[in-house]
Amino acid sequence: MSEANLDILASRAGLAVDWIDANGRPQRVEPDALRAVLKGLGHPADSAADINASLLELEQAQQDKHLPPLMTIDSGEGLDLVRYFEPDTPCRVSLEDGETLELRLDGDGVLPGVVALGYHRVHINDQVFTLAVAPTHCYSVADAVDSHPARAWGLSAQLYSLRRLGDGGFGDTLALEHLVRSAAERGADALAISPMHAMFSADTGRYSPYSPSSRLFLNSLYASPACILGEREVRNAIEAIGLADELHTLEQLTLIDWPAAAQAKQRLLRALYEDFRQGQHPQHADFLSFRQNGGEALENHCRFEALQSVRAAAGDDLDWRLWPEELRTPQSPVLARFADEHPDEIGYFAFCQWLIARCLERAQQAARGSGMGVGLIADLAVGADGGGSQAWSRQDELLADLTVGAPPDILNRAGQGWGISAFSPEGLKRNGFRAFIEMLRANFAHAGGLRIDHVMGLQRLWVIPKDASPREGAYLYYPVDDLLRLLALESHRHQAIVLGEDLGTVPDGLREKLIGRSILGMRVLLFEQNHDGQFKPILDWPDNALATTSTHDLPTLNGWWHSRDIEWNIQLGLIDAPTVEQWSEHRLRERQALRQALSQDPQNFVDEIRNDTDHMIDASVRYLGHTRAPLVLLPLEDALGIEEQANLPGTLDTHPNWRRRLPGEASALLDNDNAARRLELLAVARNQAHERDR
Repeated sequence: MSEANLDILASRAGLAVDWIDANGRPQRVEPDALRAVLKGLGHPADSAADINASLLELEQAQQDKHLPPLMTIDSGEGLDLVRYFEPDTPCRVSLEDGETLELRLDGDGVLPGVVALGYHRVHINDQVFTLAVAPTHCYSVADAVDSHPARAWGLSAQLYSLRRLGDGGFGDTLALEHLVRSAAERGADALAISPMHAMFSADTGRYSPYSPSSRLFLNSLYASPACILGEREVRNAIEAIGLADELHTLEQLTLIDWPAAAQAKQRLLRALYEDFRQGQHPQHADFLSFRQNGGEALENHCRFEALQSVRAAAGDDLDWRLWPEELRTPQSPVLARFADEHPDEIGYFAFCQWLIARCLERAQQAARGSGMGVGLIADLAVGADGGGSQAWSRQDELLADLTVGAPPDILNRAGQGWGISAFSPEGLKRNGFRAFIEMLRANFAHAGGLRIDHVMGLQRLWVIPKDASPREGAYLYYPVDDLLRLLALESHRHQAIVLGEDLGTVPDGLREKLIGRSILGMRVLLFEQNHDGQFKPILDWPDNALATTSTHDLPTLNGWWHSRDIEWNIQLGLIDAPTVEQWSEHRLRERQALRQALSQDPQNFVDEIRNDTDHMIDASVRYLGHTRAPLVLLPLEDALGIEEQANLPGTLDTHPNWRRRLPGEASALLDNDNAARRLELLAVARNQAHERDR
């Protein structure tokens, strides 16, 4: 078999055969790994005949003179169409507002750059395509808070960790409303929350917010039904099904019992739906309108949930890839019959989506109505489970047989497999980027900002064949410029800021592209050290990235200061004795370096020192506040001085990931002495930074 032809096929399919690892060393993907990844992309390469056939198929597709369904340009730029049409060819542009432009390609075959922002239909000869004209920048923090330069601040919260009386054992949108109002009163402009993507209703043991069933819909468990249906209806339903004692018990737990709490919430939601569909609730018309507007995408998701529910009751497999052939596609006639036979089950899941959408909408209205310039910042996971709703309903656009992860590096010698699937670059192009656009719209819908997890995925992702080791993956490249234009256009239309989580190995040129689009990168205090181990001075922090003390995947400041993360790794046997010694010595040097950096601000010694930890956290908050970051986000855990972190990467059940709850009611959480003091320190420092940089 010709290895040269295999390399050519891989390159034409968007794979990097040769790549540079995190340590700057050149690497090369093994032939067997290439063949497996290519198979997952839909390009068989097991034999020379397979390779030649796949190459021919790709060549024919690339030489096709038919226009793709959608093309993107920046505002004011022309679109080169000489590959498809002769120069001076007349064309008609049907604008979104109903107007029509009669244009002509110029002498070089370029469509003039005179078309307004938006999605427009272009007619040339007998061909039609959508032209997406994007602004050159995303909506910015300065736009949102109407301040130049922007020196805004906000909080970040794990939604499930919030508490309120009657929440049933985990945070919900009403607790979120309480928190945003409290934060806004103290001057916060933003509240970033953990992902709210739809999970698997039939499998309550799966609750990692970064491994969802679909990024098009929401996790209905977070709904607070009383906000929409009324307190009396909810109270009556709880009494009717005898759920009060169980809900009270779940609320008292230190850690969330997700299976029990989710099942209890589902019992409540089902009881509410039965009353809702049989009665004459004043919100019924709004529900019907929501369902109609949700269209095919909502119907498919609800059918998928209903299918999984029925199969779970029968003890059948929940992964659609293992279902009978006639159930594996949404368009199946058998599935249509299933829908006819289970209208109430499908209607229940539509009801749940309506409830959570309206609840989240209320929370964002509360944030903006309380004076926040940005409001909620939603979190977009890098992928969705290959066995979930989104992969099932968009099979040509998601790679259900490949998972996403990271190659081996100095910290993870085996690499990382995240167990989620990502978009197919070829499928996105074939379908006019439909799945990407609808995902952006779904996540921008009730938020003033969007955090994109692992933003490097807009340019490339490490994809791994299903059931293979992360070592057996390869980098798959995406049409990054198209994706960034669509992101900028949707950001502009929704007037929402965009944050890109760029922690880790960033491909060359991507940060410059993100900066050019006003997409804020992410700078974490614990990582902002120079090569000599010293922490960066305040004014060396960039003005094109948000600043934060920590993230959900890192230790809290308190935990870091006391090496709690190292203790967890020792306790779980994740590191050997030499590594423990190495990490501990390094942490000691880091603590000394941070103390030295913080001591450069004389204000840090004005207040009476309560204890070493409190002083360090206070000083760190003030330190970040004085940076040039347009936005500083303070995690609630650091505002409160909590020691434990939300998630310990590399663990599943041995560490209580995504289960920790915060102390105190969400409405009074910021009245805590530590939190109140730190928020005041941050607000003052941000004002001082604004005055300094004006």
